[in-house]
Amino acid sequence: MTEIANVFIGFDTKEVAAYHVLCQSILEKSSIPVKFTPIVLSNVSNIFTRERNALQSTEFSFSRFLVPYLSNYEGWSLFADCDMLMRTDIAKLWEVKEDRYAAMCVKHNYVPKVETKFLGQVQTKYEKKNWSSVILFNNAKCRKLDLDYVNTATGLELHQFKWLESEELIGELPPAWNWLVNEYERSEDASLVHFTDGGPYFEEYKNDDYSEEWFATRERMLHVQQR
Repeated sequence: MTEIANVFIGFDTKEVAAYHVLCQSILEKSSIPVKFTPIVLSNVSNIFTRERNALQSTEFSFSRFLVPYLSNYEGWSLFADCDMLMRTDIAKLWEVKEDRYAAMCVKHNYVPKVETKFLGQVQTKYEKKNWSSVILFNNAKCRKLDLDYVNTATGLELHQFKWLESEELIGELPPAWNWLVNEYERSEDASLVHFTDGGPYFEEYKNDDYSEEWFATRERMLHVQQR
């Protein structure tokens, strides 16, 4: 049976283009079928009821943890922030998942270089910063993330993977799968780049690393063939 990459992407009304360009970058390089689910607050309002926190920089800061529930706690699902660009075949990511883990992510160990990011928002600093911006969920092992927990747990409980019984259940992805633009030096081997300070669609970040690739992908996303 052909495996399907089940991909959930955070959707933010402040950066709508980001979602569509990320999808395009995944689709055009994938060698396996891909199923996309945007996590849009208005679409999940009947199940996601927690109040907006003033420190949230995106609309999907906490709703991302609905992914195992939305996947019926079956199979594997990828969550990714929208401000990213895929530069390789997503099938390569599916090849590195390991069933002994409940979740897999890039285990960044850094302190953000900047105090503010896009639209003047505070760049919060905490342990396991950006681990949750790309998560491969082994959904059956993430049953703690039910609706009650996702709606009531603290932000740090969610983002620091406190919903797992042990740190040993967090598998480590190679850094290339969440390459932080401006925090890390440009690398041609980066598989999934993350415009964590702000995407190139914001004027002040339009010349950042990989921005030319993002704009080229946007052009292909807008393509139609005329008569």
